[in-house]
Amino acid sequence: MPGFRARGLAVDKRGEFRGQSGVGLLEVLIALLVLSVGLLGMAAMMVRAHQAEIESYQRAQALVLLEDIAARMTANRPARNCYAQTNPLGSGSSFSGTGCNNIADADLVAWDALLKGAAETQGSSSVGAMVGARGCITGSSESYLVSVAWQGLSETGAPTNTCGQSLYGNDAQRRVVTRTVRFATLD
Repeated sequence: MPGFRARGLAVDKRGEFRGQSGVGLLEVLIALLVLSVGLLGMAAMMVRAHQAEIESYQRAQALVLLEDIAARMTANRPARNCYAQTNPLGSGSSFSGTGCNNIADADLVAWDALLKGAAETQGSSSVGAMVGARGCITGSSESYLVSVAWQGLSETGAPTNTCGQSLYGNDAQRRVVTRTVRFATLD
């Protein structure tokens, strides 16, 4: 029976063969290692999916706010020049009106509150908008560029639009959506 020892098999005192010991434990440890690497990969994938979901939600919120002020401007066509702002509204601002037109002032105050998250509250905190939401309205007379900027969760390329520029630390995390609001000249 000496040939069996060469193949890794052992013979006990009674002359019976017994297999190698410890192989089952090693296989279990390797399986646990492979399983843990797979679970870590799934956890990383879930984090990225959650970030993408939050980014998508914030973009949808920004588009709603963009359309809101565009509709308000269109409804108050005679006072459209009163909507243009030199400073962004929303997070970090305190806007109380321009004194140009009562309806435009009320629209801009409401939009400022929506940018700050007043649409939804949790306790006494406003949580209904994007992270650091800011709104910009530039242009004059017949064409206005309405923009909503916010802070994203990950870095991408910096937008060319200047709304909220340098207000988020890293411009690669700044997100901006824009819409042009045009008014035809009616004579």
